[in-house]
Amino acid sequence: MKAQELKDLSGKTTEELGKMLKDLKIEMAKLNMDLNLNKNKNVNILKTKKRDIARILTILKEKSA
Repeated sequence: MKAQELKDLSGKTTEELGKMLKDLKIEMAKLNMDLNLNKNKNVNILKTKKRDIARILTILKEKSA
């Protein structure tokens, strides 16, 4: 995620962030499945998705505090 995308995330509502989080988790599960079935060799995509999920969770915690 780029710096501009991070700024955009902080401007979104909690509902939008929750939907993005759900979509990322589903996408990560699919990537995990593909990785286990040897359809995908690129592990970096999975790492990037994990970081994006962590960023969204951090923003959600900041908004709730």
